[in-house]
Amino acid sequence: MKNLARTLLATSLTALSACHAAHAAEALPEPASLVVDRSLPAAQRDAMALAARRYYAFWNTGEAPYAQAALSPAFIDRNLPAGRPQGPEGPLFASQQFRAAVPDLRAQVEEMLLVGDRVVGRLRFTGHFSGRLGSGANARQGDGRAIDFIATDIYRIESGQIAENWHLEDNLGLLQQLGVVPR
Repeated sequence: MKNLARTLLATSLTALSACHAAHAAEALPEPASLVVDRSLPAAQRDAMALAARRYYAFWNTGEAPYAQAALSPAFIDRNLPAGRPQGPEGPLFASQQFRAAVPDLRAQVEEMLLVGDRVVGRLRFTGHFSGRLGSGANARQGDGRAIDFIATDIYRIESGQIAENWHLEDNLGLLQQLGVVPR
């Protein structure tokens, strides 16, 4: 009887894990276009894509566990903006700050390229400036206006996690849309 109970419990846990894994995979953004270096071994390709898609899910949702799973503890931002902490804490800080201004921020992956040990992503961010940008005398309260800007990220993947990131965002377009800089 004990063995039967253990078998049923193990089967239930396995089914629950599979269901959770399927749900988690569904939550990861799919690129509209995917280009893969055919010389990549399948395991490496899959690990690279998973790390990038987890990071895209973080930017899409703001949920820290996605970034924590995607980023190496030794993560380095090679284009670190002023005021942002280096390391895995940096993207968490950036997301929190930006989501204070654009609470409904969404990220779409327009294209993802897997080449060598790199993933290149072309992203589109959308949302509404309905929160608060900045603090103190320079703070701006949003008026609900739509924002829509692009970014390109390059990740170096090591041991299935993002070890380095180079990124370029359309910050001028974003600041114009936010009303911070005149058009």
